Amino acid sequence: MTRPGTRQPAGAISHRLRRKREQALLPADEAIPNAEGEGEAIVSDAAIDCGWGQLLFAHTFRDQNTLIDRLLAEKPDRRDIAFYVRDPHVLLALAPQEIFLDPSHTYRLELPTYRDAGDPPRGFQVRRMATRPDADAVNRIYAACGMVSVDPEFFWQHRDSREIVYFVAIDEASGEIIGSVTGIDHARLFNDPECGASLWCLAVDPRANHAKVGEALTRHLIAHFSARGSRHVDLSVIHDNESAIRLYERLGFERTPFFTVKRKNPINEKLFTGGKSLEDGLNPYAEIIVAEARRRGIAVDVLDAEGGFFRLTFGGQSVVCRESLTERTSAIAMSRCDDKAVTRRLMTEIGLEVAEAVDGGDADAAQALLARAGSVVVKPARGEQGRGVAVDIRDGDSLDAAIANARNYCPDVLVETCVSGDDLRVIVIDRAVVAAALRKRPVVAGDGRKTVRELVEGLSRRRAAATGGEARIPLDAETGRCIAAAGYGWDDVLPSGETLEVRLTANLHTGGTLHDVTDLLHPQIVEASIAAAKALDIPVVGLDFIVKAPVLDEFVFIEANERPGLANHEPQPVVERFLDLLFPRSARIDNLRPGADRVRA
Repeated sequence: MTRPGTRQPAGAISHRLRRKREQALLPADEAIPNAEGEGEAIVSDAAIDCGWGQLLFAHTFRDQNTLIDRLLAEKPDRRDIAFYVRDPHVLLALAPQEIFLDPSHTYRLELPTYRDAGDPPRGFQVRRMATRPDADAVNRIYAACGMVSVDPEFFWQHRDSREIVYFVAIDEASGEIIGSVTGIDHARLFNDPECGASLWCLAVDPRANHAKVGEALTRHLIAHFSARGSRHVDLSVIHDNESAIRLYERLGFERTPFFTVKRKNPINEKLFTGGKSLEDGLNPYAEIIVAEARRRGIAVDVLDAEGGFFRLTFGGQSVVCRESLTERTSAIAMSRCDDKAVTRRLMTEIGLEVAEAVDGGDADAAQALLARAGSVVVKPARGEQGRGVAVDIRDGDSLDAAIANARNYCPDVLVETCVSGDDLRVIVIDRAVVAAALRKRPVVAGDGRKTVRELVEGLSRRRAAATGGEARIPLDAETGRCIAAAGYGWDDVLPSGETLEVRLTANLHTGGTLHDVTDLLHPQIVEASIAAAKALDIPVVGLDFIVKAPVLDEFVFIEANERPGLANHEPQPVVERFLDLLFPRSARIDNLRPGADRVRA
């Protein structure tokens, strides 16, 4: 057989392909002759540990029962995949209660005819995974994308593997990992006579500002396998992942009649239950809680999917929730958070620094504060999700317009001194800080071709896709004001390499992103957060501060949110801690790890 990883004559490939198709399964020691009549045994029962589970190459297994046994030996919290299954109806008949036919399509790209006509990445680079922080970042992206987590040590141990390869995309400005893709070399793994390869786990950070990160990673992996002499690259994609399918078809991948079989487990539940899922209609902030509750065996009754209301029942006890707001939060605590003026007064009483503020209804006081501060923030006294908030107002006319707009959301308006620094969200559950994240404003990166409007629309689509439609950048007057303040218009082309903040609020619902800093949090910020939760007398709260840096003790309190979103705080176990609060006896041992919940009152 030709040495794995080198190109082979087309005739030899066709001959081998015919031989394989004529056999249901290859015996363990059968040799596949090459064009010269020589032979080298294909590895039987071929499999590879990918960290998230075993990838089983079904066509190499000696018999169906052996393959079934391997699938049924799947470890807890893993997702094993049997790929290239022949006669899936026969395999399913052997264990119909345990396995299912995955509703995914298999695509193949023939490398001898592939021509890469794509543009080089702009603003980011693609390279092999090279450092331990790379591995940590990839696992964080997996968590953010709802994928099965992988021990970063596994990535690190396999960084030089011949069979499995990891590539990462790196933002040139920040140095952050913003995407990853995994490749499997079949020839090196099991002496594949077709000299094939496969693509797995293409994942892009939902916070990434750059376009075409997934495409660049895919092209890089294709080029890598082409240089190794692979003849094709295969992949499996869920049937309704329309954006991914469009990408693959644009690159030249074509559907092939290969099938995938998986084990019925909680991770795969949505794929084999069919019909309307319990979580259907819930927003991501409710869905993430419901999904974890079901994994723990907590009964879930969705009361109003559109409103995010559901009932959780465990051990004879029931709690009604609206996302992270529960019956455990009193009406008094909720009203204290809802009225920003009341919240500010309480925080002042316990000694926290707050930004100077006046009633927006007092025009003279508002203008006087603007004159003293030079820059102010206008916000509705009651409201959430950043609606009606305007930041960095610097002139009287803009102030009047911002106050008028804020009144569309609440008749009472606050005008505050604009404090410079980063937005910090701290999640406190049961008097413990469980997560802290910097909230960063939406930023577009210029490519020298697209207009500002096109860049904003593209980023908004990506943020919406990453958050289940919860996050979008409004194409409104406030976004236009921020763009104009930077010296651009909607129809201007942003130069290549130039970045532009298009909103000065960092709220997730208007396109902001969260960046975990829990382990960096200064002890005084931890103490202040716990003190604030006590003053509000609230069991679950999201507290917002302006900080110079999370490692410093300089901070200004901004506001409290009685219904904080628990999504997007990976890798911190915020949902686990939320359910521990409601149903302590449901806590799983594997959730009780040290980390974010180490600081308590």
